[in-house]
Amino acid sequence: MQTQIIFPLDFSDLKQALRYVGLLKDHITIFKIGLELFVNSGPEGVREVLAAGGKGIFLDLKFHDIPETVRRALKSPLMEKVEFITVHTADGPGILSAAVESVSPETKILGVTVLTSLSKAELHKILLLKEDITMCELVIHRAKMAKDAGCAGIVCSGLEISDIKEHFGTELITVVPGVRPLWSLVEGDDQRRIVTPRDAATKGVDYIVVGRPIRDAKDPVEATEKILDEIEGTANLNLPRNIP
Repeated sequence: MQTQIIFPLDFSDLKQALRYVGLLKDHITIFKIGLELFVNSGPEGVREVLAAGGKGIFLDLKFHDIPETVRRALKSPLMEKVEFITVHTADGPGILSAAVESVSPETKILGVTVLTSLSKAELHKILLLKEDITMCELVIHRAKMAKDAGCAGIVCSGLEISDIKEHFGTELITVVPGVRPLWSLVEGDDQRRIVTPRDAATKGVDYIVVGRPIRDAKDPVEATEKILDEIEGTANLNLPRNIP
């Protein structure tokens, strides 16, 4: 599978989000709805994005609660319209299994391993990890927990992808946020563990989440095409950009 782009609809205003869906729907496979848009628009936002031409929804709410609460929340009929849903792996196998058991086979649960906004130093300080435990070891441990619980895939940094592929091959779908083309790197970015689209595609990542480089570009469509060119060039494939 060639690496595909997920575009995050990180807007509080649904009309603005729908404008980007209209602009990018012929180039983007899946649109991500996170906390900002969902809190402001709720389930109607999901329905509106699909009606506007979104081919798939990544509902990135990062569920983080007791298994029974997650189980009941995911029983909503809305979840049948969603392709990906995120759940934190830090809560253990109970919540992951509850999530997997609560959705239809068409809806895929992704285990969030470690947020890409966290550095190694911050992680050791927050989780009181021993210094000999590496970031990669933690990600691998949580990825295995997600796989054993029946999750379809994981969310992780591109820096850990090579090790993930070595351990799990193609058994887990890989989604990588914190992707920045070289032409869009800026100081003060809150993403700490970043990779370029070329890096991600070379390592066999299934989906990359690219937000600000597209959203903040003067021409979002041109920026998207530029990233697709980078991905396609890496894969050495001459595939049409438009999604059938």
